[in-house]
Formats: sequence, C-alpha cells, structure tokens
Amino acid sequence: MTQIKEIEAALFQFAPKELSQSWDNVGLLVGDPEGPVERILVALDVTEAVVEEAAAAGCELIVAHHPLMNCAWHPVQSVRMDDAQGRLITALIQNRIAAVCMHTNLDAAAGGVNDCLALALGLMNIVRLDEESGIGRVGSLTEPMDLAAFASYVKKRLGANGVRYANGGREVHKVAVGGGACGEYAALARDLGCDTFVTADLKYHDFQNAAPWGLNLIDAGHFPTEDVVCPQLVNLLEDRFPALTIIKSTRHSEVIQYV
Repeated sequence: MTQIKEIEAALFQFAPKELSQSWDNVGLLVGDPEGPVERILVALDVTEAVVEEAAAAGCELIVAHHPLMNCAWHPVQSVRMDDAQGRLITALIQNRIAAVCMHTNLDAAAGGVNDCLALALGLMNIVRLDEESGIGRVGSLTEPMDLAAFASYVKKRLGANGVRYANGGREVHKVAVGGGACGEYAALARDLGCDTFVTADLKYHDFQNAAPWGLNLIDAGHFPTEDVVCPQLVNLLEDRFPALTIIKSTRHSEVIQYV
C-alpha cells in the first residue's frame, strides 16, 4: 500500500523543498504521513469545494499548489468553524483527507509552473527569468505577433475568462512569463530585452510603467497562469504511482468574470 509520505517524497524529488522561498510553507500540511492512499485529487487550491470533491471521489489526499495555511499571510492561532481556514482544516480532518502543497518550489522547479506556462504559450528556447530564485521564464515566439493578437492568443491558450494588457509599443517576439503574482519581475524582463511580460495580479502603476519602459504587459489572471501545472502533476503522479487513481479537479476553476 502506498503511503502519503511516499507521495510527498516524490513531489519533493520533482520540486525540491530547497527551492521554496523562506516564508513559504510546503509539503504535507494536514494528515498522517503513514496513512495509506489509493486516490489523489490534484487542484491549484484547497478550497471547500475541492475538499467536497475529494470526499465524494473517495480520495485520501489532495495535492495542491497554494498552501492550505501559511503564517506569512494568515497566522494559524486557532482552528475555528467561523473562520474560512479553520473550516478547511476541520473538513479535511473530518473526512480523513490529507493535503500536500507544493508552492514556490513548484514555481521554480524545472518542469514546474513557469515551464508549463511558457510551453502553453508556445515559447521556444526557454530559459530562466530570474536565475537566483528560479522564478519566471523567458522564451521566444516562432514568429512575431501584434500585441492585440497575442493577448487574444494568451486568453485562448490559457482558457482565461479575459486578460488585461498595456501596450509598450513593441511587436511581440521575446516573451517573459511569471505564473501568478510576478509583477515585481517586470523590470528584470525589460532589462533582459523582453518586449512582453505575461503574468498576473498586476497593479495600476505596473500598467502605467509599460509605455515608458517599452514593455508590453499582459495580466492573464492568477488561476489561468498557474493551473497549467496541474496536468503536469497528474502525469507525474500517474507515471510514478501507476497503481493509484489520480484525478484533476473539475470543480476548481477561475472565479473572476469579465463583462
């Protein structure tokens, strides 16, 4: 019988814990490492709907990207049913479902979030955006594209409900990507000669900087730019544990709508 700690070890082999940021919380966050597992649900986040989906499917484990709990943004001082985080932890324990989360280590890992994002956008000759952290990737299109056309292409390729973009006055050819909130790397993308940066959660002033920097900015949303890694995790676990049933969540999706 496969144990949960074996799943965690395999995931850390793919995305080593050492790659995670110092503030991050990765690995087995809820559950018994010795516990048996036959069915795994893969999702970007551990939400109440995802826990319900896992319970209905008979899964003993959820493998997710975003940490269920991280004291950097939500200190865990209590587990209460009138608190969203407390309800999640309680639901997992009541349903005997474990949670393993691979966050910034999966962002930085070869074959992780950012490689999946670059490949989803059809980039070639992919290299790291930030060598120190391993966050982000840089690649090129086979043929240059007009920005508006590329923005529509990004929306389609990522299955996004919409994208926001600002014109830096350049044709799209050398593209940097950063899955999730990577606006802080925009200046680095510019300095590396990129004409376009695709990421998420950009702020008003980020877009204001686009024209003077000569950098096209595309905000394709946090979920679409990171959910691309979930099929990779499914494939990884299926290859490593062929006797197990691995399911990608169908209930967890983008919640942001555009009019």
